[in-house]
Amino acid sequence: MELTAQAIADHLNGTVIGNPEAKVSTVARIEQGKSGSLCFLANPKYENYLYTTKASVVLVNRSLIPTQPVEATMVQVDDAYQAIASLLELFNTMKDARRRGRSWRASIAWSAKCKKDSWVGAGATVGKRSVIGEGAQIHPQVFIGDYVTIGENSVIFPGVRIYNGCKIGSNCIIHANVVIGSDGFGFAPTPDGSYKKIPQTGNVVIEDDVEIGAGTTIDRATMGSTIIRKGVKLDNLIQIAHNVEIGENTVIAALAGIAGSAKVGRNCQIGGQVGIAGHITIADNTKIGAQAGIMSTVKREGEVLLGSPAIDAREYMKAYAIFKKLHKQQ
Repeated sequence: MELTAQAIADHLNGTVIGNPEAKVSTVARIEQGKSGSLCFLANPKYENYLYTTKASVVLVNRSLIPTQPVEATMVQVDDAYQAIASLLELFNTMKDARRRGRSWRASIAWSAKCKKDSWVGAGATVGKRSVIGEGAQIHPQVFIGDYVTIGENSVIFPGVRIYNGCKIGSNCIIHANVVIGSDGFGFAPTPDGSYKKIPQTGNVVIEDDVEIGAGTTIDRATMGSTIIRKGVKLDNLIQIAHNVEIGENTVIAALAGIAGSAKVGRNCQIGGQVGIAGHITIADNTKIGAQAGIMSTVKREGEVLLGSPAIDAREYMKAYAIFKKLHKQQ
């Protein structure tokens, strides 16, 4: 696929500075740009590469004022980071045309429904009464249990397991080896010291526009539903326990774990390896730094938390300034 600088500018409502006929056929990091590649500059720390890159076209913010001559053609946009995301999506769409139909090696129950323009790949299993929405892409070796719903244009990558009764919204992306609807960790202690398994009778509901990274597990509810709200983005290798609810547009980085019945608010940002205790609530717009431990409810919206147990980030940094010097006082 090849695009000119002018075509890129037209797509992004940008302005060309340089040769509007400059052509690109690939994307690259600005420090690795070569002739024929498209790069972007969003972080001022990388501005020096703008003057040395061999890339043909570079996306830059309108606010940028170059301090040296720039050989590459620039396309000025309001937000270079958002612009490159839009272009990468365009590249991806043009490169990977959606497939249709079903492989003869797929196992699809007679009562299942695969709607218009959907695709089910080789070795995939679709259980009874399940519904695959219009344009959905079910890659090879996916297991979809009984009474599952997959929404329109959702993409389920190889090795995903979706247990009975779970519901996936439209325009979702679920990466390889995700498990949705596995049993929650529910066991009742008995007088003899052993544990009796508590049946997990609920399901998982994933709303529209959710992306789930590879190897993540989302447990079914004991009763009712584990819910991932619209627009949530989950990184790889995250554990979401039974009856958890994640609010709209919250993002969670890799290796985080959320214990049962916790409720995370809207527009939260949760760093890698964060642990959240069960049966607590996290207020909207909370930011939690990597490796923090949240052991009690966060009531105030917009807090920034660090440490384990987590406290206000400013208080944590004051404490850190003291305890990092303690060894010098001995």
